[in-house]
Amino acid sequence: MSTLAKQFEAFDQGRYIDSDGQESWCFNFYDWFCKDSSLKNKSDKLFRSARRFAMKKNIDMHKHYVFFKNNCPMMGPLYDDFRICEVETGDVVFTVTPKCGHTGMAEVWGKENDFKEPIFQGNTLNEYYK
Repeated sequence: MSTLAKQFEAFDQGRYIDSDGQESWCFNFYDWFCKDSSLKNKSDKLFRSARRFAMKKNIDMHKHYVFFKNNCPMMGPLYDDFRICEVETGDVVFTVTPKCGHTGMAEVWGKENDFKEPIFQGNTLNEYYK
């Protein structure tokens, strides 16, 4: 298994590793509906956003990993999210969407309320960090 610490270190070196610690030809995306050629740019943005989120939330970089998903809602545009997971269990702890295709809002969902509703919903993630 990989960790956020290893994933961010690899990203800083221009490499993209997945939760298994393997070089990721799909730039750490688990699922996507966009063109393959779009994945690298999307991954660059999501890695930076995931690092900022992990640092702001004080997430243990050695006990968690991240993966990305490009979502295709029935109604609305494609949108991306990143998911922070526990290394030990593989459970998703947070799902963070910089701009949801359903609502057009930034959203943070989490295990702390069993993903029943957003923990945060606002215009940007910057509002969440204040």
